[in-house]
Parts: sequence; C-alpha cells; structure tokens
Amino acid sequence: MLASAAVLSISGIAMTTVAEAKEMKAARAAEPALLQEWTGPYGGVPPWDKVKVSQFPAAFEAAMADYKAEFEAILEAPGPITFDNTITANELSGEKMGRLFSIWGVHSSNLSNPEVRKIQAEWEPKVSAFFSELTLDARYFQRVKFLYDQRASLNLDAKQLRLLERTYDSLVRNGALLNAAKKAQVIGIETELSKKFSAFSEKVLADEESFILIDKEADLAGLPDTFVAALSAAAKAKGKSGWAVVNTRSAVQPFLENSTRRDLREKVWRAFTKRGDNGGANDTNATIAEILKLRQERAEILGFPTHAHYRMADTMAKDPERAMDLMMKVWPAAVARVKEEVADMQAIANADGITIEPWDYRFYAEKVRKAKYDLDQEAIKPYFQLDNMVAAMFDAAGKLYGMSFTENTGTVPVFEPQVRTFEVKRNGKVIGLFYLDNFARAGKRSGAWMTTYRSQHKLGGKNDIVLASNNNNFVPGADGVPTLISIDDASTLFHEFGHAIHYLNSDITWPGLGGTPRDFVEYPSQVNENWLLTPYILNTYAKHYKTGEPIPAALVEKIKASDTFNQGFATVEYLSSAILDMKLHNRATPVTDPAAFERDTLAEIGMPKEMVMRHRLPQFNHLFADDGYSAGYYSYLWSETMDADTWAAFTEKGDVWDKETAERFRSMLLATGNETDRIEAYRAFRGRDPDVKYIMKKRGFPTGE
Repeated sequence: MLASAAVLSISGIAMTTVAEAKEMKAARAAEPALLQEWTGPYGGVPPWDKVKVSQFPAAFEAAMADYKAEFEAILEAPGPITFDNTITANELSGEKMGRLFSIWGVHSSNLSNPEVRKIQAEWEPKVSAFFSELTLDARYFQRVKFLYDQRASLNLDAKQLRLLERTYDSLVRNGALLNAAKKAQVIGIETELSKKFSAFSEKVLADEESFILIDKEADLAGLPDTFVAALSAAAKAKGKSGWAVVNTRSAVQPFLENSTRRDLREKVWRAFTKRGDNGGANDTNATIAEILKLRQERAEILGFPTHAHYRMADTMAKDPERAMDLMMKVWPAAVARVKEEVADMQAIANADGITIEPWDYRFYAEKVRKAKYDLDQEAIKPYFQLDNMVAAMFDAAGKLYGMSFTENTGTVPVFEPQVRTFEVKRNGKVIGLFYLDNFARAGKRSGAWMTTYRSQHKLGGKNDIVLASNNNNFVPGADGVPTLISIDDASTLFHEFGHAIHYLNSDITWPGLGGTPRDFVEYPSQVNENWLLTPYILNTYAKHYKTGEPIPAALVEKIKASDTFNQGFATVEYLSSAILDMKLHNRATPVTDPAAFERDTLAEIGMPKEMVMRHRLPQFNHLFADDGYSAGYYSYLWSETMDADTWAAFTEKGDVWDKETAERFRSMLLATGNETDRIEAYRAFRGRDPDVKYIMKKRGFPTGE
C-alpha cells in the first residue's frame, strides 16, 4: 500500500505524530469493516463472522475511492519516472480492493441470495467501468511506455524485465494505444458485458435452484438407499415431503445412472439440459447473443480479428488454430470410441425393447460396466467416504511435497458452519490456511472451484501465508450416514485440491507474475488426479464406511481394468463443449441464434446423437458468466496433454511417489507462477515439449504406434 499519512523523519526513523495517530485510528474506525485490515492468526483472516451483505455497496464505493487515490499518487510521484515509483508502486496498491473482492466472491458464488444478486447487478458493472478507466488511463501508460522504451538500460533483473514487458503488452492489448473515443467505446462495452454476465449467472442459478419432486416410493426404483436418503433430505430442506432431485449435476448424474424408471430419467435429463433454455424469464439465449456481439465489437476495436484471437494472445497456444489442431487430433478417436460404447449398450438395451437415447447413456453404461468388468459403481461407493478421501489427498501432498494439513476448524471464522479449515505446513513451516466447503446448498453455484483469499508474494513482506479455498457440490449423507462419493466425485476432489497445491507452493516476488496463462491453470490440478487410484491411496483410505475393511484387491483390479471405460463418452462430452466454444468465438460475424448454431455445429462435427455436450450453451457458465474461459475451454485438453506427459515422467521412474521428480515438478512448475515463460518452464522440467501420445494412451485411444 502507498503511504497516505504524513510522516516525520527523526534520526532516520519514520514516526507519526500523536495527532496523526488519532486521525488514522478514527479513519480506520469509520472505514467499512469489509475494507479493514484482517486480524488474527496466519497474517490475518477474513472476518466472515462480521460481514453483512448490506455493507457491500458502501464498501465498493470506499474501495474504489481508495484505489483511485493510490493510482493518482503513482501518477503524481515527484522526480523522474522509475521502475520503483511506477511498476513496484502499482504492484503494492489495491490491498483493500483485494480484501473486499475475496469476501464478495464468496457471497456471489457460495452464498448468493436475492439481496446479493441485486447488489451484483448494480455494482459489478460500476466496478468493471472503474477498472477499465484505470487500465486505459493515458497518463499511466505514458509512464509504463517510458520505462519500456528504455528497458535495456534500467539494470532490471530477469523477473523485473518480464513484469515490465508483460505490463506494457497487457496495456496495449487492452487498448492503451487507442484514441479517446475508442477507449470510451471499450469502457462502455466492458460495462455492458458485466451487466450481461450478471444476468446470465442469475438466470442459470434460478434454474439450478429448481427441482423435481418425487412423491411415490415406487418412483425410486433402482436408486441406492444412501442416495434416496439424500433426496429425502433435499426435499426437507425445500420444505417438502417426498424426495427432491435438485437440478444440479451432483444430484442428476447418480439419478441417471441408477433409476430404472426411464420416463423419470428423461424428465430429469430434460430439466437439467434445458437450464437456461426454457423460453421463459430464465432463458439465456438472447443474453448470449448480446454477449457475443459485444465481444466481437471489442475485439475489432482492439485490433483483433475475433474474440478468440483477443483472448488467446496471452496463452500458451497463442492462437485458435493451434488449439483447434489439438482438439481435432483427439475428436475423431473419441467419436469412434462412442460408437463402440453405444453398440455395447444397445446390445443390452435390445432386450428392453428400446433404442439408446441421451437419458439412457449413463444407465446402460453402468450395465455394460457390470457385464464387461463385473464392476458396479454402487459397490465402489461405500469405500469412498468423503472424509477418508480428504485425508487421502492430504497424505498424497505430504508424500510428494512435504506438506502437512492439521485441522483447526472452529479456531478461525468461516462463512458457513459446514466449512472446515486446516493449517498447512511444508517441511515444518506454516505456508497457508486451507478452507474446505464441500457441500451443495441453495445459493451456491454449481460445479467445483478453487480460489485464494490471499495469494503469496514476497513484495512488501506481508503475503507469505496463503489463504486457499476448495469448493465442491457433493450431496451430503443423510440420517447419520457418512457422505459417500463416486470415483468421478473423488477425482473432482483431487482435481480442485491440485489447484490449492499449486497456490500453496507459490514462491514468487511480484504479484503481477502470480497468475498463469489460462491453458496452464488446469495443468497442476489435472496432474494431481493421477494419485487417486494408486495402490497406496486405495489400500490406505478406500475403506468400507460400515465395516472399516479396506477395499478388496479384486475390486481394485476391476477398477484398474476398467480405467479407460467410457472414455469415449467423457471425451466427447467435454470436447464438444470446447470445440463449440472455439467455433463460437473464432468468427468475425457474431452468432445471433445460439440454439441454431449449437444444433448445426454439432451436426457438422459429427456429434453422436446418443449424448449431449457437458455444458450446453444456454447454461455454459464458463463462457458467459464472465470472460474467464471464453475461447479457452480447450485449456483442459491442453493442460491434460501436459498432465499425461508429466505422469509419464513419474511412471518412467518406476515409482509414482518419486520425491526427486515431485520436487522438480514443484520447484520448476508449481512454485514459479508466471515468472518465466510456461512453455520454457515445461521444457526445462521434461527436456522437451509434451507428447500428445500420452493423453491418447491415457484415454485408451489408438496412438498410431
């Protein structure tokens, strides 16, 4: 933070006067609680117990005023323009804004309600416009450009030089060289986009808070007892009697896998896949068209042919063609595998007199799994108790990276009673505090994600302890039964924890070099999934929730044998969404009819009729709740290509727990943020670029070898 109080220098020691100290104390007391410096252990923790939603508007206003004052102080710094009074000063600014947005992010994602959504609709566009104006302020750009033009003579070290060059490139990419009229256009577009993003999110969330109520016990046919209990608990939470299938993936997927009532499978499937596409108040198609139009307008003003080119300019892939090339290398093999999977399912479905439809896929896939591998998902679930899997992921991090996690729930404030907290150490030194919010509830957005409330950097000497959070949407066990999760859910648990491991091990100096390219972000998390099904983890933590007996060796062998089972479905489900994302944004003429575009493009690429995209456009939060993954959903495949190649580095050692390989991975790729080019960092780790053959092998597809 830039100093805002006057100081007197006595014998070289900066001291505030008594009067100034009183003034500062009074100013802090008058400041909104949401902006005040965090207190307590671990370098200060978010004061969740003191937050009131009604405080946010005043806090946004005060935070923007404070940030603006810091910004102006940089512009008015006396003396010559230097790296320290421009780049370093900017890096140290915005602490209050950062604290506020950490708390706001939890309310908008984990604790949403009508009051939160009203504030979101009003204030997020204002904040967007505020930051756009600062980004495009010609005075700041002139200072940065002055330094950039003489960077060779500034005696900067490699990290300072990278930060300066990336700062300059980012400003230019986002419009710093535009004239005043075009800058005003960009700011207007950014503001409008923020409004549309909020509207999209609100509509999808409203549909996800709907549910299908089952009131006859006979309609529960085929559903496991533990799942039935969870549906009953969900109904009670809604103030209903019976059983509620909430319109979220964590409830819908197990229903589709197990229900023998085909009519109800279709009903549940249609409700889930039609989120945002119901023609009513929550329909998102018009909102999507407006977002696409605004994105393309912005791209053209900024000098890019399409939104995809704009978004990918600072990624590892660099341009849409490279991303599409990778996706289309995998797509044909995935579609071919789906045809094989459907043939296997149809052979069984013929006995029932039906032709496989999308609402049948998961149900008959489970029948094939049982027939081919004598493996029943419901036979596996009792061994995958959530608490044990949490302990497993902590143990794996300990074996690989010397990390330890000690539960201290109840010692620091949390935003919801079910949130657990853990002190994190590496090699005996405290490096973080980990928050774990595992369960679905009303007002929490769907999916799973990781965030940090405070990220590590050495600049300023205050951010050495990371505050990291994992957020999942598991259905809690009911009536005293522990929460049991599927292998897919356990993979999600390990995946999100991989993000946390990445940030907890960060060891950087400059906050501006902390974030990594979008197509690198998912890489550490996907690598971490690999240890879930290793013999050590299964034998140690996969224990029956009733008997405590470890998972039988025969069952483990069946799991291994079925490792590539249904990979056609999984790949096509994801990849169809990624391909449509890129085709949607890599075009100069914006799509005006998203439904027609989705239908026609899927037909063009040969989407199997027996299945649906993982995220249909009307509910695709990754693309339309913000800009984050737009023209970037390919990044999961890009990252998984590196992940599969990295896992090969471990398996080639003959020991997937090899500490030397783990330390090289941690120190060269996890700890370094974006301090060096990520492609070069990967080459340094592996000695070459990642080889696509490993992801093909991992998914059980032909490699051509």
